[in-house]
Amino acid sequence: MLIKAAINGGRSKAEHAAVPVTPDEQAAAVVECLQAGVDAVHLHVRFTSSDQRSHLYKESLYPEDVGRTLLAVRSAVAKANKGSQERLRKNSQGPIGVSTGAWILPDSAERLGVVAAWEVLPDFASVNFGEDGAVSLAKLLLSRGVEVEAGLCDAGAAEVFLQSGLAPSCLRVLLEPQEQDLERALETVGAIEQVLDAGLANLPRRPPFLLHGTEATAWSMMDASIARGYDLRIGLEDTLALPDGRMARDNVELVAEAMRRRSS
Repeated sequence: MLIKAAINGGRSKAEHAAVPVTPDEQAAAVVECLQAGVDAVHLHVRFTSSDQRSHLYKESLYPEDVGRTLLAVRSAVAKANKGSQERLRKNSQGPIGVSTGAWILPDSAERLGVVAAWEVLPDFASVNFGEDGAVSLAKLLLSRGVEVEAGLCDAGAAEVFLQSGLAPSCLRVLLEPQEQDLERALETVGAIEQVLDAGLANLPRRPPFLLHGTEATAWSMMDASIARGYDLRIGLEDTLALPDGRMARDNVELVAEAMRRRSS
């Protein structure tokens, strides 16, 4: 049962001082999470250039920002590995993935062009199949050797995913209900599962499922994911709080709680 850390999302330091935004901060957070035992890390790249101060630390897909961030992360991981007797955990698909959310670049054609211009590639990228241009974006990423996580927020997105024919090629399927009411969120999960169970039944390879909630549903949805035998996700992108309501110190404290729940 894989655990993935989602270290920042679109959050700012105004929400939590430990949210990593600069390349160096993200690199340090990735190393800490890998040392804590996670199998993969998902991050949201930010604008990094001082020439773009009006956008600084907002989310970005531009090649220079993706490159700076990934190079910083990989350098930090390599340095940590060199100084450690045991290499940081790295699954066969690679541990570092990025968001390609349409809110970052709403024009789907522009987003496709910007991703096509990436020079430094992540190990994987999440693609939300409920967004315009998702299928073309996923095909582009796969053609460049970037693994794809298929993000599904509802049954409609699951239908688009199945109709794309990309299921056998995807690294993971993310079940990501957006509802903050747990009962409604679980209904959405059930609807997604129903579509996927029917559409994936005859595939020789069914990609693994990862289920996660956000904010009010983060920990309850993790318990539902564990009960189903699905992969897990946690981090400051999804929640700032521990299950008892206390503010988490950082990503590592959230990861530690997820690992405790998985093993209990």
